[in-house]
Amino acid sequence: MKRTAENKLKVVAVRVDPAIERRLRLLAEVTGRRQSFFLQQMIESGIGAMEEAWLPPAVLAQVRDGTLPAQERERDTAPDLFSDLFADENR
Repeated sequence: MKRTAENKLKVVAVRVDPAIERRLRLLAEVTGRRQSFFLQQMIESGIGAMEEAWLPPAVLAQVRDGTLPAQERERDTAPDLFSDLFADENR
């Protein structure tokens, strides 16, 4: 799939316990895949359970049927820690 402005992957920074990082690094080294591949797989397979546990039912229904307004999604997210670093590259 060709990356466009709409489907461009975003960078997310996360702190993990050193033991988790070692396990992730080993998994990547042994399989020849990148750590980001496994993190993406974990997020995709677990986000549904997190949404069910943490989102109010009305918001969860909107997420699931794709009707959550764009401006609400943007307002409820934390600022991108790296947006200033890459601002010139995106123009």
